[in-house]
Amino acid sequence: PRRRVTRSSAATAKSCSTDAKKLAEMQRIFGPLVPELQVLGLDDVAHYEEPVEDAPDFAGNARLKARAAFAATGIPSLADDSGICVDALNGMPGVLSARWSGQPKSDERNNLLLLDQLADVPDPRRGAQFRCAVALCHAGGEELVHGAMPGRVIRELRGEGGFGYDVLFVPDDQPGALTSAEMDAVTKDAISHRGRALREIAPTVAKVLGASP
Repeated sequence: PRRRVTRSSAATAKSCSTDAKKLAEMQRIFGPLVPELQVLGLDDVAHYEEPVEDAPDFAGNARLKARAAFAATGIPSLADDSGICVDALNGMPGVLSARWSGQPKSDERNNLLLLDQLADVPDPRRGAQFRCAVALCHAGGEELVHGAMPGRVIRELRGEGGFGYDVLFVPDDQPGALTSAEMDAVTKDAISHRGRALREIAPTVAKVLGASP
C-alpha cells in the first residue's frame, strides 16, 4: 500500500491553484526518492481550522502548519513556508511574500508592486533569494530543514510556468538567464529552494512512514 503524508498550506479560495501546483511539485520531487509515498492535500482530509501564520520567520510558520495538520488528521504532516527575500529591501518581502500587496492575495499585484519598488535599483543591487522552511510533524516528533535558491530580480515578467514571483526571478544556477517561470519542471526542481529542502527531508519521511528511501 502507498504511504500517506499530508501537506499543509494556506487554504483560501484565492490560493487553490497555487496549492495544486505545490502538491504536484512535492509529489514530483518525492516520487523518485520515496516511491510508496502518496501526498495528500488539505482537500483530501476532513476540514479543520488552520492556524494563523503569525510567526516572524519561515521556520515558525512551517511548524505551526505541520503541527496543526498532524493534530487534526493523525497523519504525518509536512508543511512549508517560503518567500522571496530581496537584498535591496533588507530581506523583504520574506514571510509577507504572499500578501505583499495586501488582501486579497494576488500574485499579479505582488509582482507589479515589487517591480515598482525596485524600479530605481541598479542591476548589480537586485540580488535576491527564494528561501524555504519545511517542517515534518509525526508521532515521533518533528524535523525541520531549510532550502535556498539565490538569484536576482529582473525588470519585467517572463514565463508562463511556476507561481508567485517565479516570473521575475532568475536563479544564479540557471544558465541562459531563464526565469524560474521559463524553466522546465525538472530543471527547476533540481535547483529550487523547495526542491533542495524536500530532498533533504525525504530520507526522514521514508523512515517515519516505514518506506524504502
